[in-house]
Amino acid sequence: MPLKPFAVYHGNAARTRTDDVQVASRVVGKVFVRSWSTGPGKGHTRGSRMAGEVVTGYRHRNAPVGVFRWLTTTNHHEIGILYLANSFLFFLIGGVLALLMRAELAYPGPTIVDPNTYTELFTMHGTTMIFLVAIPILAGFGNLMVPPLIGAKDMAFPRINALSFWLIPAAGVIMWLGAANIGWTGYTPLSVYDPSKGVDMWIVGLQLLGISSTAGAINFLVTIFRHRAAGITFRNLSLFVWSILVTQSLVLLATPVLAAGLFVLLLDRHGLTAFLSPTVGGDPIMWQHLFWFYSHPAVYIMILPAMGIISEVIPRMSHKPIFGYKAIALSTVAIGFLSFGVWVHHMFTTGISISARLPFMVITLAIAVPSGIKIFNWIATMWGGAIELKAPMLFAVGFVAMFVIGGINGVFQAPIPLDYPLQDTYWVVAHLHYVLFGGTILGVFAGFYFWFPRMSRRMYSERLARWHFAFTLVGMNLVFFTMHFLGLEGMPRRVYDYDPALWTLNWLATLGAFVVAFGQVIFVANVIWTFVAGPVSDPDPWGEIPGQRNEVRVPGVPVYAMPIHAAANGGTREEPSGESGRPRVP
Repeated sequence: MPLKPFAVYHGNAARTRTDDVQVASRVVGKVFVRSWSTGPGKGHTRGSRMAGEVVTGYRHRNAPVGVFRWLTTTNHHEIGILYLANSFLFFLIGGVLALLMRAELAYPGPTIVDPNTYTELFTMHGTTMIFLVAIPILAGFGNLMVPPLIGAKDMAFPRINALSFWLIPAAGVIMWLGAANIGWTGYTPLSVYDPSKGVDMWIVGLQLLGISSTAGAINFLVTIFRHRAAGITFRNLSLFVWSILVTQSLVLLATPVLAAGLFVLLLDRHGLTAFLSPTVGGDPIMWQHLFWFYSHPAVYIMILPAMGIISEVIPRMSHKPIFGYKAIALSTVAIGFLSFGVWVHHMFTTGISISARLPFMVITLAIAVPSGIKIFNWIATMWGGAIELKAPMLFAVGFVAMFVIGGINGVFQAPIPLDYPLQDTYWVVAHLHYVLFGGTILGVFAGFYFWFPRMSRRMYSERLARWHFAFTLVGMNLVFFTMHFLGLEGMPRRVYDYDPALWTLNWLATLGAFVVAFGQVIFVANVIWTFVAGPVSDPDPWGEIPGQRNEVRVPGVPVYAMPIHAAANGGTREEPSGESGRPRVP
């Protein structure tokens, strides 16, 4: 039987090999075997020592170093960091576009850009923030944490994992070179008849991102289903891993629909078909069905992993086991299931019959229930806990508060009679950003600070992190809460000019945008300072949850990833007297 490649697990967990390890390397069809000792206290002379990282069995004595190492890596930990770095770079670029738009809207009438340039800014801002930031940055956290949380040594297909990442910057460059001006939703018939090559490049870029997402989804699902440690089941799976499992299932089911729509749009643009062209009998509304069938599940693709992060952060920073483990896990599945039944609420004003709209209105209201279950369980987890208000917890609490606002204003708009006057106003802009900025981005920052010591082995500046939180939270409420009133006043979205009577509210929103931007400058400064002068830190400096100290350990899985089963609803239990706080290893 041929030798199979494997990896040697590093970290605080028990090693999977304590004797000599043989590594097979195929060179010109022959197998050369070399061995070295991995007994206790000896370790390896090469490879990362980061907790939870792996050293792949394919490593050799001429392993790449420096920049070339990052360009060729297939290590899940390093690919996760690449995802985060690439996404944050696009986050800064998309943020600059937002500042330019808000600068234009600070005063009525044309100020710094013309209408065509404003449409390009709007198109690329939305495309960048959704497809190049929110979706891939959460996949980055999945790469970073799913394998160690399930006791796996790496992702199931490391090379496909690397390919999934490198398609993303390539797609981003293609779309940015095109700079389409059709809006980030690409509504037809405008996107059919626009003669610009930028629209074709936008389509190609999105197709590449779809390939990346689909390959990544298959990789995550195979990893979770087939590479869990022996003691990890779906009854004790980390809630973050639960969120990744449901999210990647949504990606796998929804992305092919968008890919089909983009393919049809490309053919229509070049006169090969006429599915979406109204002048020759096509139906432009078909594009909205295809686009939103993907894009509303995509909202949950962008929020469920952030919810999973919050479910990891709150119990650790409250020093109390998660309340209602089963309820949170099942609510995640329920959100994923219901997310495919709400896309038509984006189309209530398109003339669809009332009998077709009513079920989608009901499901739009119903999907708030599993989200509410999570909110109440997070609050119950914090209740009575020894809460540490450090940066991860601050952003987690901010996430809960902002997501509640975003959920309430979405439920408020769900009834068809209220959707009519609010559909194309700034109310929708406020709702979207409370969910995706107040939810996704604050959740991302909570996860970043929570797992940053694991990524860097250094501790960030807590003072700078608190200032980052303060400016971000105050600024986002100033810019987006103000938009509710603009929407109620009837200010249309996607338009670069407005009634002078709305100047005060628009000026306040612009001020808030620059406050948010200053907060991100503090974040960048904090990261730079940490790498230059930050103190060395343990990969997991947050301490244990008291009730989990006595849980039976699964080798290779952090103790905090194991929910407590002996107490109802994840409650605490008394520690046996005289026992050490050290986790038991079977």
